[in-house]
Amino acid sequence: MPSDPQPIAGIWYPEQSNRFVRASLVAEGANLSVLAEDGALLTSGVVSNTTVTERVGNVLRRLTLANGSVFETPDNDAIDALVAVAKGGRAGWIHRAERFHPRLVMFAVLAILFIIGIYRFALPALVELAVAVTPPVVPEIMARGTLQTLDATTFDTTALSPDERSKLREGFERLKARSGLDSGRFRLEFRQGGLIGPNAFALPDGTVVITDELVKFADGDTELLLGVLAHEIGHVELEHSLRQFYRSVGAAGLIMLIGGDIGSGMEDILVQGGGLLALSYSRAQEADADRHSVRLMAKAGYDPEAIGRFFTLLESKLHDDSGTNILATHPGTPERRKAVHEYAQELQSAN
Repeated sequence: MPSDPQPIAGIWYPEQSNRFVRASLVAEGANLSVLAEDGALLTSGVVSNTTVTERVGNVLRRLTLANGSVFETPDNDAIDALVAVAKGGRAGWIHRAERFHPRLVMFAVLAILFIIGIYRFALPALVELAVAVTPPVVPEIMARGTLQTLDATTFDTTALSPDERSKLREGFERLKARSGLDSGRFRLEFRQGGLIGPNAFALPDGTVVITDELVKFADGDTELLLGVLAHEIGHVELEHSLRQFYRSVGAAGLIMLIGGDIGSGMEDILVQGGGLLALSYSRAQEADADRHSVRLMAKAGYDPEAIGRFFTLLESKLHDDSGTNILATHPGTPERRKAVHEYAQELQSAN
């Protein structure tokens, strides 16, 4: 220490007191003295018996002496110098890490990799476990809630004629009778799609919804529509809806874990939105359901490539000729049509 030590300005709190006194800290070797503004000695101690808080940004440094009194100062550099000389140390590791930006980048990268690891590996394993232990009542509750939400926000009562509905119900009965699940699980519902437009989807409990717009889009090709319904039955048999629901809810839980308290309103959006996200499937799941449609249609005595005509219609009427790329969540329409044809030919050759 220099022969004429410089005082460190701050405030001093007597032991177990909120009353503070403007004071200065003087260090002489390992000895510390706290002096009032008039130079009177308030207390003293030694560095070895004094607790010094770590340096974090510009937060006040707190020195707690052995007698319990506390000295606080904003002069971080002076305290660092005091600690370095008296204790042979350096500035606190928190402050060093805070100032060493490459380490912050490293910590951020590690955190991102950790989150990706959870999403990529831990979440799928937990989803499979959840699917395996899910009682039948859970898919029923999920499906009922999702359909009620869509009925309240998007759908309207079907305007299809009784004859149109009868033809589709008859074909649907033939399909579900040859499915791998109890046929009683499946139920066909008709709705006007509203913003959803021409579409069909399956809910986890076996409810399959087809919109009026899709029926009109098929232009009288009932087998085409049955091919689409067989595809949706495949999603139920392969438990895709349930897996997607658990995955979306798990992702919502991960967001809450990272974001902390995001509010009850946002939690409702994330969790309830999980039910609607369950209607969206991955590329592999869509391909599996396409193959299921080919098999089930053949078992029921229908054209196994009927769903391929649906993809052709998408290309011709909606100009959906997009291919598959690494960022795509669904196979491209031309690729799906080709895969359906090849799989149907493969099944025919095997028989």
